Amino acid sequence: VEGVDIGVCPPFTSLQAMVDSTRGSAVRVYAQTMHYADEGAFTGEVSAGMLGELDVHGVILGHSERREHCGETDKALALKVPKALEAGLEPILCVGETEEERQRGETERKLRNQVQEDLSKVPDERLADVVIAYEPIWAIGTGLTATPEQAQEACAFIRALVAQRSEEAAERMRILYGGSVKPANAAELFALPDVDGGLVGGASLEADSFAAIVGAASA
Repeated sequence: VEGVDIGVCPPFTSLQAMVDSTRGSAVRVYAQTMHYADEGAFTGEVSAGMLGELDVHGVILGHSERREHCGETDKALALKVPKALEAGLEPILCVGETEEERQRGETERKLRNQVQEDLSKVPDERLADVVIAYEPIWAIGTGLTATPEQAQEACAFIRALVAQRSEEAAERMRILYGGSVKPANAAELFALPDVDGGLVGGASLEADSFAAIVGAASA
């Protein structure tokens, strides 16, 4: 497939094997999280430098499951995103609202808080090097998917938030949709003007399914 960037995000224990097996291919390898400190007494954590030693290309930051189950805060992410950039890693910053927040009409407030705070320490000239993944939490692992209108509206709002700091960065930045992306809906989602790709969850675990989504991105 040409014209499509493909990334695989395995657990830490599989990163080295994945990097070694994909050398020379178009497949990029991303970690699922990292710590913001270069070193220190943080038993069990992995630093940006450690990932760099493995030749990892990037790292997911702020995934909704990390926020919910591991207490990852916007304050911590404001440190992690620039640290990843400094280490030569491409950060994929995840943002999104819960079902209750959407029902209360708080989607834009939640996205504004996350985007502005998480990118607060990133210089304007590096904003375009950050990938943002919009993942409506109510659509993750539930089988529900945001309608094309909902996905476009949220991703366009995220791009507008970035444009408040740099219109050039907003135009260049890649914004992904992540919320039950599957072969049946991938083409429609990827065709939206402000959706530049997908952060794929369960559908990536079956090779044929993931290949179909990659094919939809290349269409």
